[in-house]
Amino acid sequence: MAEDSLTTAVAHSPFGPRAKGQQARLFRIYNHYRVVISLVLVGLLFVEPFIADTKFRWLDYYQAGAVAYLAINGFVALILVAGFHPRQRHITLSILADILLIHGLLLASSGITNGLANLVIVSVAAGNILTPSRLGTFYAALAAICSLGISSWAVLAINESADDIVRAGSLGILYFSAAFILQGISKKVIRSEALATSRARSIAELEQINQQIIQRMRTGILVLDRYGQIRLANAAAEELLFGVSSPQTNGEHPSRLLPRALRKGLETWLKNPSMRIEPFQASPTSPLLQANFTQLDQERGDQIIVFIEDMSKVTQQAQQMKLASLGRLTAGIAHEIRNPLGAISHAAQLMEESPHLDSGDLQMLDIIRRHSRRVNGIIENVLDLSRRRTANSEVVDIHAWLTEFRNDFQHTQDENTPADIELIAPGNIPPARFDKSQIEQVMVNLCDNGLRYSKQQTGKNRIQLLAGATADGERAYVDVRDFGPGIAPEYRNSVFEPFFTTDKSGTGLGLYLARELCEANQAHLSLVEDDQPGCRFRITFAHPGRMI
Repeated sequence: MAEDSLTTAVAHSPFGPRAKGQQARLFRIYNHYRVVISLVLVGLLFVEPFIADTKFRWLDYYQAGAVAYLAINGFVALILVAGFHPRQRHITLSILADILLIHGLLLASSGITNGLANLVIVSVAAGNILTPSRLGTFYAALAAICSLGISSWAVLAINESADDIVRAGSLGILYFSAAFILQGISKKVIRSEALATSRARSIAELEQINQQIIQRMRTGILVLDRYGQIRLANAAAEELLFGVSSPQTNGEHPSRLLPRALRKGLETWLKNPSMRIEPFQASPTSPLLQANFTQLDQERGDQIIVFIEDMSKVTQQAQQMKLASLGRLTAGIAHEIRNPLGAISHAAQLMEESPHLDSGDLQMLDIIRRHSRRVNGIIENVLDLSRRRTANSEVVDIHAWLTEFRNDFQHTQDENTPADIELIAPGNIPPARFDKSQIEQVMVNLCDNGLRYSKQQTGKNRIQLLAGATADGERAYVDVRDFGPGIAPEYRNSVFEPFFTTDKSGTGLGLYLARELCEANQAHLSLVEDDQPGCRFRITFAHPGRMI
């Protein structure tokens, strides 16, 4: 099928699918040849032995023809240098002019027996290379007619030997042979070139598709040399390692140094390729990452591919499987648990109304109520995880949304103990794409925790909401800072694990559920380490152009 289409293209076009630029280059080469030949012909006019030994029929006409040939070729060379792009008609006129001018020189000199006749063969051959079509056959026919015409005129008019006609016939055979052979070769070359161009285009398209796939992969891919210099990085690697969400075009990337942990892992792997490096964090706010190394060229080993995976995804998948099983179990027994739990709570309320209770009994009833609420909260949270709906994302103006959220959240607080929520948000924050109801659920959780711990530590219901842009200026983030006691260093890696809590009344699912909701919106919830009191949780949103 491809061969038929190529043959059809060649048959309907004098140059087939060959690029016109290549045709122009071939014509320039041929014109260089013509300039050299015409210079030689004019130069020979100043050589005395050549003039004396050669028999000219009309020396003046020969000299004028040689000079005219040089002038024409020189003019064509100048306009080509000036940037003129020859078309098919210009090439045709040039070949025809060559055939006619050279035959004119033959007529003015000693006839068809002159060595200039060999130049006609070159012109016919060049015409068939530049235009491998019926026009090439016309060049051969015109040259043969001119040669026979000169020979016949010499025999009839000036009584030259009839051998000139035989030589002219032989030259005619050479003209047609050169035309047919070069047409066949040229068509095969054009067909091969068209096939090669088609395959090159397919390879380029495939390479572009592969590049798009690599750029859109969620797994980070780096290509390094043995010294740790980055040769290529896809968008996921840029985002995981450097916090830059926009991929660089054409495979270019700014000069960056590998994170210290990854560079150390590379050095370890180079010493012992069988060793698997430990997971690491590129920055305090980045997720836990796992790097795997492999050599791009097994023989030379001068380039190394690094696959960077977000370990939090794997951990969350494992936790989701556990919680899914737990959710199904909880859903199955929720009715049986809630019935006795409701009975216990109701009995505790009835007992509380009794006038014969001392302080010890009231304390026990308080314990029953608190733990009943805690058990019910655990059941509700696990059920929320198992029946979480898909995110319904929209592009949100962070400044306006945070202002509205702060006002709504303050209205839900107790009037006797109002919350002091300080909002720090510049007006040039980039927008973000997320489900407002789900992220607001995360914000409520973080703000409630922050107010509770701030009051425990300072006696004031005070938190800060801070918003800004990431280093690349294209993604937004929101921080919730409290003024509580903070989190001990040994617990910082565990705060997002399910059922982990330092609060005796907590369920240990709040922060885990918050991170899950952030991940569902392609955002990342992290604990920021700084030298300020309390805790600072950051929600880093994805690029607004990324669809969820």
